[in-house]
Amino acid sequence: MVLPALALVALPGAAADLPEPYVFGFKIRAGGRYDNVRRCVASSPGTPGGPAADVSAFVELPAGDGKAVHVDLPVMRPILFATAFHMLQFEPSVTLKFRDTSDASVGWVLGPTLGLSLHYGPDYRSDTDGTKFFALGPIIGGYAGLDFRRPGRTFNFELGVTPYAIPLFGVSDPAAHRGIVIGGLLDAGFRFSGE
Repeated sequence: MVLPALALVALPGAAADLPEPYVFGFKIRAGGRYDNVRRCVASSPGTPGGPAADVSAFVELPAGDGKAVHVDLPVMRPILFATAFHMLQFEPSVTLKFRDTSDASVGWVLGPTLGLSLHYGPDYRSDTDGTKFFALGPIIGGYAGLDFRRPGRTFNFELGVTPYAIPLFGVSDPAAHRGIVIGGLLDAGFRFSGE
């Protein structure tokens, strides 16, 4: 599985020394993507890709020296696709974040992202009630953002971008769908301390 890969690298250091609290919160995400495999419910049939949006929950585990393992779990899109369209798009991910450790009120955040994309639904040429198939593939991307620190406040705010690419492959799929997803998201994160 690709999801635990970054966590396995970073967490041993965290287990030995956890001076920082964990962080949890939610992100509002919006962007777009090119997708020549899956049907985008916000685009017309035959359009490869379209807008993308989600609300996700996350937990961030400290790994020492300004590093943290950020685990993101999508919430809105999986529920919306399942209930409204009888489809699945579920893309959990893990980011190894490197943070600015200075005392500045705004700090930078950078890191690589790995995840897993799971799909059940029609291809981009079909309507939402077209022939459905399973597909999956690794999410390969990164994150760059700014952490707006708010000492003494209920939460910190983080604003960043997540570019990514996903090679997708049909599973037990007679049509043998395969292709690529290339996209990006603007992430607005609300971060609460686990202290």
